[in-house]
Amino acid sequence: MNPEAKRFGNGVKFISVMDILNNQFIYYDNIRASVEIADGDLDTYGVKYGDILFQRSSETLEDVGQANVYLDSKPAVFGGFVIRGKSKGNYNPLFFRYLLTSPTVRKRVIVKGAGAQHFNIGQDGLSKVCIDIPCIKEQEKIARLLALLDERIATQNKIIDKLQSLIKGLRNKIFGKLRKNVGFNAMIGDVLGYEQPQSYIVEDTEYVDEGTPVLTANKAFVLGYTSETEGIYDKGDCIIFDDFTLDCKYVDFPFKVKSSAIKILTAENKELLRYTFEFLKYLDLSTDEHKRHYIAETQNQEFILPTTQIVRTISHTFSVLSLRMETVIKQRLLFEKQKQYLLRQMFI
Repeated sequence: MNPEAKRFGNGVKFISVMDILNNQFIYYDNIRASVEIADGDLDTYGVKYGDILFQRSSETLEDVGQANVYLDSKPAVFGGFVIRGKSKGNYNPLFFRYLLTSPTVRKRVIVKGAGAQHFNIGQDGLSKVCIDIPCIKEQEKIARLLALLDERIATQNKIIDKLQSLIKGLRNKIFGKLRKNVGFNAMIGDVLGYEQPQSYIVEDTEYVDEGTPVLTANKAFVLGYTSETEGIYDKGDCIIFDDFTLDCKYVDFPFKVKSSAIKILTAENKELLRYTFEFLKYLDLSTDEHKRHYIAETQNQEFILPTTQIVRTISHTFSVLSLRMETVIKQRLLFEKQKQYLLRQMFI
C-alpha cells in the first residue's frame, strides 16, 4: 500500500521498513503506524501469522533485502517499500527468520540487489535465492534454541537498563545533596588539566580486529583497533571529552583517537578524576552549536568540591558500579557472539 498521508494515524496497523529493522520479531503491538484502509485492501495487502516481510530498498547494498516475520493473528497491512512473502510450503516461521539473518543467506540475498545511490531487490530476485532447510522437526529445535538465546540477550539488556537507571539516579541524588549542602565553590578548570589530541590521532582508519583501541567520546566509544605502535596515549586514567557534542567517557587503558575535536582531561589523582567525571555526567551537558566548547565554556563551569574523604567515597562508589556495568555488558557481548557463531555454523 502507498496511502496518502491523511489516512495515517487510525485504522489497521501498517508494517513499514522500520518495523522490519527495529524489532526482533514483528507483533501487532510493536508495529508503529496505523492506516485507514478501503474495502478489499485487507485481502490484497493483508499480513497473517508466519508471513515474511522483506526490506525492498536500502541506502547500502549490505542492508538490502533484510527480513523479519509477523508472529500475530491480528490483521495488518504492509507498505510499498516492503515485500510480503506468503507460505507455499511447510516451514517454522521462527526458523525462517533466523535462517534469513544468517551470514550465508544474507550473502545470497545481497548479490541479488541492484542500484547506484539506492539499492533495491524485487520479488524476482528474492525468488532465485537458494536456501537449505532441514525437516520441520529440526527447524523447530533450531528455532527454539535461538529463541532461548534471544530471550537471554533481552534479559541482559534489561539488567543493563536497570543498572544505568540506578547509576543515574544515584548520581542525581548525591550531587543534588552536595549542591544544597556544599554549593558551587570551584571551577572545573581548577581540578582538570587538558591536553590536545593531535599526538594520538590514528593515521590509518582501516581498522583491524586486535590492537590498540581507537576511541571517540560519543556513543560508539570504540571505533575499532589499530596496529600502529606510535602515538599511543598511555599516561594513565583520563577523560576524553568531545569538544563539539560535550559527550565524555572515562578511560583507564591505552588508546588512540580519530578526531582532533577531542580534549584529554586529567586530574591530580584517580579519585578526583572519577569524581569530576561523574559530576560532568550529572550536568548532562549538550549543545546544538558546532564550535569548540571546552576552553571557552566547560572549564569555566561552576563545580562542587567537597572534602577529600567525600571525594574518595563517591569515587569508589561509582568505580564499583562502573566495573559492574562493564561486566554485564561483556556478558551481553558473549551471548551475542554465541548467537552469531550459531548462525554461521548452523546455516551453511
